[in-house]
Amino acid sequence: MKTIIAACSQNLSGSRASLQTALRTLLAAPWPSQRDIRAWLQLFSVLQWVLSFLLLGTISLLVLIYLVFTSLWPISALYLAWIIFDWDTPEKGGRRLPCLRRWAVWKHFRDYFPVKLVKTHDLSPSHNYIIGSHPHGILCVGAFCNFITGSTGFGEMFPGIQSFLATLAGNFRLPIFREYLMSGGLCPVTRRAIGYLLSKNGTGNAVAIVIGGAAESLSCHPGVTALILKNRKGFVRLALQHGAHLVPSFSFGENDLFRQVVFEEGSWMRSIQQRFQKMMGFAPCVFYGRGLTSIQSRGFLPYARPITTVVGEPVTVPKIENPSCEVVDMYHEMYIRSLLKLFNENKTKYGLSETDELHIL
Repeated sequence: MKTIIAACSQNLSGSRASLQTALRTLLAAPWPSQRDIRAWLQLFSVLQWVLSFLLLGTISLLVLIYLVFTSLWPISALYLAWIIFDWDTPEKGGRRLPCLRRWAVWKHFRDYFPVKLVKTHDLSPSHNYIIGSHPHGILCVGAFCNFITGSTGFGEMFPGIQSFLATLAGNFRLPIFREYLMSGGLCPVTRRAIGYLLSKNGTGNAVAIVIGGAAESLSCHPGVTALILKNRKGFVRLALQHGAHLVPSFSFGENDLFRQVVFEEGSWMRSIQQRFQKMMGFAPCVFYGRGLTSIQSRGFLPYARPITTVVGEPVTVPKIENPSCEVVDMYHEMYIRSLLKLFNENKTKYGLSETDELHIL
């Protein structure tokens, strides 16, 4: 018995010593610095945003379909009834939640790149505006951060102006994802939705439209300063019909966030991308960024590259309910000249050289 007690005492003493050694090792280990914690928060904020936009809608749809075949099927039935009842809400201004736009996570999102908004001219709250956002890039990071979140100070720079961002209408047919988009101030890029904000929602509304769209994303890669704009005139016609002023904006650095495998015009892969884009509204880009664990690894997170969005001088547009093609062409040319002026005056300030030119395709 004494032998057993002695053995137990030795084991307890050994365990206590091991625990004390482990605690001393833990306390001696370097704790994360504030800089490390900020970097982790920034990485997490970008990760949740990318996953939300790439997977939230699809996963929500699959979950609701799965629940149909379980005892929880009433959840899917009730949500389907809600979507049917709420079908037209995205086309009528949506449901903005100011608290969502003020989330602290968006400040970490902004600081990851970082994203900066530059104002060159005032916007009067007595008018409505269509802001042309260029370039599209892969995920429109600059447009989202500046016009949807409050992290870059759009509301303070342009007091009395409420910003919206137009995106693919199909996104508003996906469960849960549609609620997330509407709460931030996104709307479908349709004539009805944009027309509602410009004519039935009072004044002081600014709808940002990424003019180049999915077609422009197919040519997105670092060093490219080409925009698909020459034959994109629908936004000008909308502006004329509602008397909304046209405002050019350019996000310097947007095309540097990802690396894309660009297929040559005429290749079979390029034709597949273009056909898919026409059918589905978005282009299946083959791109990569940094990985989650290190900058050297490849993954789906954007590289940390500075983005500076410069908002230019408004082009004053009269209200013409049925503008002729000649009038549309005239204001389209005025918009392009204003955009080129904005680009040329700011390109050397934000990472480009004096010889870089903006090509309008």
